[in-house]
Amino acid sequence: MKRRSLLTVASAATVMTLGGVGYAAHRRGKNPYYRGPKSDHFDGLRFFLPDQATDKSLPDVLRWQAKRQREPWPKSYPSPLPADRPPERSGSLRVVLIGHASYLVQVAGRNILIDPVFAKRASPLRFAGPKRVNPPGIAFADLPPIDAVLITHNHYDHLDGPSLARIWQAHQPLIVAPLGNDTILRNYDDTMHVETRDWGESVDLGDGLAVHLVPANHWSARGVQDRRMALWCAFVITSAQGVHYHVGDTGFGDGGLFRDIRARFGAPRLATLPIGAYEPRWFMQAQHVNPAEAVEAFALLGAKQALGHHWGTFQLTDEGIERPVEALAAALDAQGIAPERFLALRPGQVWAG
Repeated sequence: MKRRSLLTVASAATVMTLGGVGYAAHRRGKNPYYRGPKSDHFDGLRFFLPDQATDKSLPDVLRWQAKRQREPWPKSYPSPLPADRPPERSGSLRVVLIGHASYLVQVAGRNILIDPVFAKRASPLRFAGPKRVNPPGIAFADLPPIDAVLITHNHYDHLDGPSLARIWQAHQPLIVAPLGNDTILRNYDDTMHVETRDWGESVDLGDGLAVHLVPANHWSARGVQDRRMALWCAFVITSAQGVHYHVGDTGFGDGGLFRDIRARFGAPRLATLPIGAYEPRWFMQAQHVNPAEAVEAFALLGAKQALGHHWGTFQLTDEGIERPVEALAAALDAQGIAPERFLALRPGQVWAG
């Protein structure tokens, strides 16, 4: 295959990873994932967030791809930290970045994976699409017994079907996902135990530990014609160790989502927030915060501590690999916030509080 053709395939795979092929696909008349009553965020076919920015069009996607000014990434960007070997259990809160937006959260004696991606590519294709530039911060074989897996949404950099099937076969965890994602997950192993919930609903994990599904300024798409046909979410984890608010992807919007979290749950002890995949802003702003917006969200939440992810593993958008860290440092300095209160994590990095 010629170089230009390879680049075209790779570019298309990147767009598919972000669900971009779903931008213009509004003709499908049947939802393949979910059937349920209409609500204030489901019209009977597609989910939506009231007052969220309108969808981009196919010409917008083509404009971005045709005029991309993508900063080059290195082929390898290894973490300066060794891969973590977590304890079997932890009563206190212990959080490790596996890579990109994948975490192991250990709290209240439970082990929880969030959006686990162990694949070499965040892509529907094995031979093209965003390729990871560092190994997972925890080797699969070193995972402790996994009790629960939380899935925020179905984009390929967050829902890695083969990895989830492997986790299910090895650990038999409870899998918690927003409405409609159970259909997708069971395509990889039809024996998976998936609990789906709507925004505002919760799953009790026992011993005072619960996970709550809350809205995010984002969307979903897995293929060509399924945009917003499965729900997406952020999570709030509550336990005796405090409130942990986790966002996989979100746009900032008017900041109301973050004010609502503080009003409902109180100021979080920990917020894990995305800081990457934000350029170009004209295209990404509605769906991905940039570091300055992440800092503003941190302030609105009143969180004691923040950890930054969604950078440095898969190149999805146009900013350079270290731009999120540089921009985060500048935003914290501008707001007079001590840098240790909002850390940009590398794979294998542990935060314990």
